[in-house]
Amino acid sequence: MNTEKQIEFDKIKEIWMGLAVTEWAKEKIKGAAFYLSEGELRKQLRDTTDGRNLMEKLGMPPLQNVVEIKDILMISEKGDCLTPHQLEQLEKILAAIRRLKDYLKRGKMYDNPLSFYEENLDALEDLKEEICRQIRNGAVDDYASKELLQIRSQITKCEEQMKQKAEQIIRSHKECMADNYYTLRNGRVCVPVKKECRLMVSGSAIDKSATGNTLFIEPTCVSKLQEELQLLKIGEENEVYRILYTLTAMVADAVEIMKENITMIEKLDFIFSKGKLSMDMDAVEPTINTGRKIVLKDARHPLMDKEINVPLQFEIGEEIRGIIITGPNTGGKTVAIKTVMLNCMMAQCGLHVTCKEADICMNNSYLCDIGDGQNLAENLSTFSAHVKNVLEVLSEVNKDSFVIMDELGSGTDPAEGMGIAIAILEELRKSGAIFLATTHYPEVKEYAGKTPDIINARMTFDKETLRPTYQMVIGEAGESCAFYIADRLGMPKEMLRTAIKAAYGEEAVHAYHFQKGDTVMEKRNTSRIVKVKKPKGNMELTTKYKLGDSVMVYPEKKIGIVCEPVNEKGVLRVQLPGKKIWINHKRVKLHVAATELYPEDYDFSILFETVENRKLAHDMGRKYTEGIIRHDEK
Repeated sequence: MNTEKQIEFDKIKEIWMGLAVTEWAKEKIKGAAFYLSEGELRKQLRDTTDGRNLMEKLGMPPLQNVVEIKDILMISEKGDCLTPHQLEQLEKILAAIRRLKDYLKRGKMYDNPLSFYEENLDALEDLKEEICRQIRNGAVDDYASKELLQIRSQITKCEEQMKQKAEQIIRSHKECMADNYYTLRNGRVCVPVKKECRLMVSGSAIDKSATGNTLFIEPTCVSKLQEELQLLKIGEENEVYRILYTLTAMVADAVEIMKENITMIEKLDFIFSKGKLSMDMDAVEPTINTGRKIVLKDARHPLMDKEINVPLQFEIGEEIRGIIITGPNTGGKTVAIKTVMLNCMMAQCGLHVTCKEADICMNNSYLCDIGDGQNLAENLSTFSAHVKNVLEVLSEVNKDSFVIMDELGSGTDPAEGMGIAIAILEELRKSGAIFLATTHYPEVKEYAGKTPDIINARMTFDKETLRPTYQMVIGEAGESCAFYIADRLGMPKEMLRTAIKAAYGEEAVHAYHFQKGDTVMEKRNTSRIVKVKKPKGNMELTTKYKLGDSVMVYPEKKIGIVCEPVNEKGVLRVQLPGKKIWINHKRVKLHVAATELYPEDYDFSILFETVENRKLAHDMGRKYTEGIIRHDEK
C-alpha cells in the first residue's frame, strides 16, 4: 500500500525537493515521513515557521551545495595535495559561509530563533585569506611567496634571453635561414636553417620540415640557457608544491570545523526548504493536538490552482469518528478526502498546510484505498484489488489511525457490494480510528444515519456547469444525480427512460423532469474494414472434370471424352463420335476417370487432333512451314 502516492504526497515531495540546494537536504526530503514524537513535531513546525519568517524579512538565504567540498576535505585528510582549483572551491564555500553568517546575524534584530545558528558557523577567515592571497585564476599566484616570485622573474628573464639569442643568430646568418623568425619545437627555441647550410650554424637539430629542406636548429648559445631554464622550472615546481602542501595542511587542520559548517548548512537548507514550500503554497502553520480531532477551515488541495479552488470546510472528532460522503460523480468527493488526508500528513511531517486555519491531531498511521488498483500482471480485477487493499488496511488500523476509502464496495454486484461496504465500515468503527469513506449506496447512507460515531456528509456541485464546488455539507446525505448529469450531457430521452424505469419503476419515469428535449444520438463516421477480394468463379467446379475423363452426357446418355475442362461459366467441351460439343457441367456425369484409362504422360492430341494437324504440328516443331493448323469448331 503506497499511501503517499495515492494521496499525491509524492508530488508534494518533488516540489519540496526542488526548493532544496544541498544533496543531503534533497535525500532527507525524499525519505521524509510523519513524526510520531509530539516534541519533535512541534520543533519541526516551529523551524518551518521561523524559516519562512526570516525569508520574508531578509529574502532568500545564501546557501550553496557542498558535495564537492566533502570530497576535498577527504583528500586533505588523506594527506594528498589539493589542486589550485580545489582550493578555490573551498575558498568559495568559506565566502558563502561568511555571507550566511551575516544573513543570520541580521535576523537577530527580529529575535528569530534560527538566527542564533550563526554562532555554530565558523568562516575560517585566516584560511580563506591565505587561499585568496596565494591562489588566483586556478593557479598559484606569483606573489604567493618571495621565492616563487624570484624564480618566475628569472624564468621570464631567461626566456627573453633565449629569444634574443635566436634573433641574433637569424640576423648574423641571414643567408642560411629559410625564414626570418625563430620557432618553438618540442619546447625549445629553434631557428629555421636551410638543409645545405647545416654546418654553418652551431647547434643541435631538433626537428625538420615536411619536405626535409629546412632543419630546426637549437643554437649552442641558446641550449645553455635552456639548461638554466629547466633548472629554474624545477625550482618553480618545487616551490608551487610546497605552497600547495602548506595550504592543504591548513585545510586538514580545519576539517572538523568545516564538517560542522557543512552539517549546519545542510540543516539550514532543510529548514529553509520547508519555509520556501510554505511561501510558494501560501500555507499556514497548523495547531497540533493529541486528541482525536481534525478541524480544517478553508482547506484546499495544495496541487490545485488556488484561484479556481473553492475552500473546503471540514471537522471531525469529539463524538464523531467516521464520515460517509455521498454525492454526484462530479461532486469532488475523492478530492475532498485526499485534501483532508494530504493536509494532515503534511502537518505531521513538519510542513505548513494549505488552509486558513487548521487544528490537526497526530496519527500513528495513514491508510487509504483509492483508485481501482487493477493489476493484470497479478491477475487482480477492480473488486479483487479493492478487497486486497481493504484487508491490508483493516490488518493495520487501530484507534490512532486515519483512514480514507473511495467508492466503498464498488466493482461487484450492488447488493453484495453494499453488504461488504457496511461490514468494512463496522470494522473501522470498532477500531476507533478516524475514517472518511465515499459511496453511492443508499443503504450505506441509512447505516450511517442510525449508527453512533458515524455521520453522513454530501458534496455539492454546480448543476449549471456540472463542475465540483468542493464544498462539504456535514450531517446531510447526498444524491448521485446520475440521471441529471447524463441528461445534461446529452443522453437521449429514450435511453434515460429505460434507465429510470430499470432503477425505480414506471412511475418514476413520469415523475422525472427532463432537462432537454428529445435528442437523437448522432453516429460518427468511422473507418471501414477493407476485406481481401475473393477470386471470381468456383475453384472446386473448375477442377471437377479433367482432360481425358470419360463422361456420360444426359439426357441422351451418350459416352464422351472431356477435351476441355470446365471453365468459370461451368461449361466444358466433350468429344462425341464425329463431333465436339460444349455442354453445361450439370448435364454431365463422370463415367471413368482419365487416370484409370490412360498412362500419366499420355498424349491426348492422338484423341482430339486429326492426323493432318498432328503432322503439321510436328513439322512446325522442326522447321518453318506455311501450313495452318485448323481446329474443328463444331
